[in-house]
Amino acid sequence: MIDGFGRNIDYLRVSVTDHCNLRCVYCMPREGVSFLPANEILSDDEICRVVAAAASLGIKKVRLTGGEPLLRQKLWNLVALIKMIPGIETVTLTTNGILLGDQVERLVQAGLDGVNISLDTLDPIEYRRITGGGNIRDVREGVKKALMWTPPLTLKINCVSGAAGKEHLEAVAGLARTFPVHVRFIEIMPLGLGRQFPLICQEEIVKQLSKTFGPFTPCPQNLGSGPCQYYTVEGFRGRIGFISAMSHRFCTQCNRIRLTADGCVKTCLQYSGTNAIKTLLGQEASEEEIAEALKKIILEKPEGHHFRESLFRKDHFQTDQISEEQRSMFQIGG
Repeated sequence: MIDGFGRNIDYLRVSVTDHCNLRCVYCMPREGVSFLPANEILSDDEICRVVAAAASLGIKKVRLTGGEPLLRQKLWNLVALIKMIPGIETVTLTTNGILLGDQVERLVQAGLDGVNISLDTLDPIEYRRITGGGNIRDVREGVKKALMWTPPLTLKINCVSGAAGKEHLEAVAGLARTFPVHVRFIEIMPLGLGRQFPLICQEEIVKQLSKTFGPFTPCPQNLGSGPCQYYTVEGFRGRIGFISAMSHRFCTQCNRIRLTADGCVKTCLQYSGTNAIKTLLGQEASEEEIAEALKKIILEKPEGHHFRESLFRKDHFQTDQISEEQRSMFQIGG
C-alpha cells in the first residue's frame, strides 16, 4: 500500500486498551483520568477484521500497544488470532513489563515475535517517581523470563530520554552490554503531559554515552519495523538505538498507521484521526469495504508532522484543515 507521498505502509500499531497500571509522568495524570468503557473498546473479532483488511493492502507487521496491553484479558488469544491472518509476518508487543513475567510463556506459545519494554531508569526510587508507584523488581523479573526462550524472543528496552535525569541514561544503556537486548532512546513527543519535558536530542546522548562506553559506530542494518537508528558499541551484546522524531524528523520514512482502542485510525501522531472504521465494524461491513476505507485513509496520510512549529504557537496548529491531536499517548496507543 503506497500512500500519497510514495511511502510503503506495511506496519500497523493496534492499541488494545487505554487502561494502564502505571501513571508515568509524561503520559497520564495521577488522578482524574477517564477511561473508555468496556463496550467501546474493540473486541478481538473487530481487531482481527481490521487487521485482515489491512493485510490485504500490504500490512505485514502488527504491534500491540496500550495503555498497558497486558491488562487486556487473555491477550495471548488475540496474538494467536492475528498470527493466523494471511499476510501478517510478525506480531510484537510494547509493555511496561510489570505483568510480563506472568504472561510471557503463553504469549510466546501464541506466536509473539518480540517485546519492547518501557524502562526510563534502573533506580528503584526514581522508577517509582516516574511511574507513580511502580516496582522495578517486577520489570526485572519480566525481562529475565523474556530472555529465557529458545529461539530467543526479540527484546528491546525503550527509554524516554527526558523522563529521568541524564545521569540515569548510562545505566539503562548498560543493559545492552550485559544482556542480548537493544536499548533505544526515544525523544519525548509534545503530546499531552509530554509538552512539559525537555527535549534531549540524539547527538547529546551519544556524546555523553561515548565518554563512558567508547565510540558509537552507526549500524547499517534495519533491526525493526520503524525508523530507529542503531549503533554498535565494542563489548556490547546488543545495540544502542535512537528514535528521534523531533531532532531527526523521519516522516519521509514513516511506514505506519495506528488503530486506537476505540476504533479510530490515525496516520500521524500529531493529527486527529477518523472513526470511520469503528462505524463500519458496527455496520457489519465486509473485509473489502473495510479495506477500501483504510485505503482512503492511508492515501490522505499527511506528509509529516509539525510538532516543532506547534510548540511555539499558543493556538493549536492546523494544516490542510486537519486538527491537531488533543489526546495523550495512552489514549492514542504508545
